[in-house]
Amino acid sequence: MAEIRVNPTRMELKKLKNRLITARRGHKLLKDKRDELMRRFLDVVREDRELRQAVEKGLRAAYAAFSIATGATGPRPLREALILPRAEGELTVGTHNLMSVICPTFSLRLPEDAGGGCYGFAFTSAELDPALEELSALTADLIRLAELEKTASLLALEIERTRRRVNALEYIMIPQYEEAIRRISMKLDENERGSRTRLMKVKDMMLMAAREAAAQRGDL
Repeated sequence: MAEIRVNPTRMELKKLKNRLITARRGHKLLKDKRDELMRRFLDVVREDRELRQAVEKGLRAAYAAFSIATGATGPRPLREALILPRAEGELTVGTHNLMSVICPTFSLRLPEDAGGGCYGFAFTSAELDPALEELSALTADLIRLAELEKTASLLALEIERTRRRVNALEYIMIPQYEEAIRRISMKLDENERGSRTRLMKVKDMMLMAAREAAAQRGDL
């Protein structure tokens, strides 16, 4: 661990103590932020897992319905019927602040006449209707799932950044400040003991000189 090199003065000691107080306060705030981010992250992951299971179940049902429709209609007529949609939706992307993390929000607006029947009826069978209805019912969940997974990814990055900052304060900066304060305090104590020793020696020399002067005056 690298040492902080400063002049061993009381002014520097005071500055380091103030920095240590600030570092400890910042360490506590970052730990609280990390813990809250973890709590929010787990909530998002829990909702994402439940929604993903529901979406996968719905997709399996939709694929099964499409398999039936493909068998009844044929692959090529089915592709031709679905190649050009008759309705278009508008996806709006927004953001919201979650513990200083800017997370996306998605909102899909469909025309009122949009539904499962937006395909050509000439060469398709009725088995295609339930397949498209299954997919249409999953649209909102798929959009919400994308929102949750992006939010989880952003929260994970912020948790990692916060964890690195907490570790840097806990294992590098705070120990450096504490060690520098200890060294400066020891140096100042040593200087103070040296000054006290010199003062006592000077005092003894002055007393000895006074006695000698008094003795000389007595002899005279």
